[in-house]
Amino acid sequence: MRTRMLAVTVDCREAEALAAFWKEALGYPETERWTDSHGVTYVELKSPDVPSLLFQPVPEKKSVKNRLHLDVAPVELEQREEVARLVSLGAKIVEDPEPDPWVVMADPEGNEFCVLPRR
Repeated sequence: MRTRMLAVTVDCREAEALAAFWKEALGYPETERWTDSHGVTYVELKSPDVPSLLFQPVPEKKSVKNRLHLDVAPVELEQREEVARLVSLGAKIVEDPEPDPWVVMADPEGNEFCVLPRR
């Protein structure tokens, strides 16, 4: 028997706001909230075909580059159009290396992710 990935968990200061950004960015259809035994409320974005994105509130701000990041690719738009859409939702362009096929971006709390060309 193997283990399967259930969720990618993101530490964040504002779970509701960051979940709202990613829900719009990726089109997750369902949002659930649950509270742990310490009274911390988590926001989980769910979709039947992909792992959940779970937003876990923490008191500290992001301080270093992510060791793990998401790579995303647009389904309908071209890459530059998708980058512009994500910027309109609150993301920022961090790096746009000319020889590479990706654009490095940061979500509203500074978590890096890459936008690749449509596949």
